[in-house]
Amino acid sequence: MQISEPTATKIAEYLLQIKAIKLQPNNPFTWASGLKSPIYSDNRLSLSHPAIRSFIKEALAQEIRNTYPNVEAIIGVATAGIAPGALVADALNLPFGYVRSEPKKHGMGKQVEGDISPAMSVVVIEDLVSTGKSSLQAIETLREFGSNVLGLASIFTYGLKIAEDNFAAANCPMISLCNYDVLIETAVQKGYVNDADTAVLKSWRTNPEAFGK
Repeated sequence: MQISEPTATKIAEYLLQIKAIKLQPNNPFTWASGLKSPIYSDNRLSLSHPAIRSFIKEALAQEIRNTYPNVEAIIGVATAGIAPGALVADALNLPFGYVRSEPKKHGMGKQVEGDISPAMSVVVIEDLVSTGKSSLQAIETLREFGSNVLGLASIFTYGLKIAEDNFAAANCPMISLCNYDVLIETAVQKGYVNDADTAVLKSWRTNPEAFGK
């Protein structure tokens, strides 16, 4: 689904402003996967800024109302999806739970936390989608639990083809408030990057596996 351009642009402006997204074309970051990238996202920083936090909460809530009107509960992906998920659940007046990356090693041994009935129709919240691997692991856990996963909503996506392919293969719709193309366009307009930097940033998205090699 296409998010409205004003919303996507505003999210990009906010994330750049608070340095939740950092752009380093000439000094790339190394992701946990080993992938080299000129961009790094830490959307948790938005939680420290009340106005930005509220804008993101309301934008996610509105998109979920529009796209998944039959949602019965909101589920965050541990750990970065927990806080925005709880905020969105509050805005929608819905139950909230979250999914651990693995079952708890003591107590009840739960992996799906919260008072969530297995048959509920749920929307999953992530702060960020890169390859989609961790998000889809959580979605698979919920499906095994018995949940009807309507789809996933995130604050930002890199828009990588591998993520699109992974979500399509899992038959899981995905929406995001902002994407890589809007972010780069906004960064250029606001003077965060020059023409040379822009070329590097665009080349990364074309072939991220080969970047920096």
